[in-house]
Amino acid sequence: MSGVKEEALKLVDGLPDEASWDDVIYQMYVRKKIEKGIEAADEGRVLTHEEVKRQFLHE
Repeated sequence: MSGVKEEALKLVDGLPDEASWDDVIYQMYVRKKIEKGIEAADEGRVLTHEEVKRQFLHE
């Protein structure tokens, strides 16, 4: 079984029985965003806290 499919099955199995389609989609969205963030950090594509503050305060 592929890695993504296996992880998707684990995610769905971890949801409560009364979970809606929106719950499933939201959990998959969050998982994808977390993975992209980890990937960016591993590649050094990050900003310091000060850089982020500077960007938000000067725009």
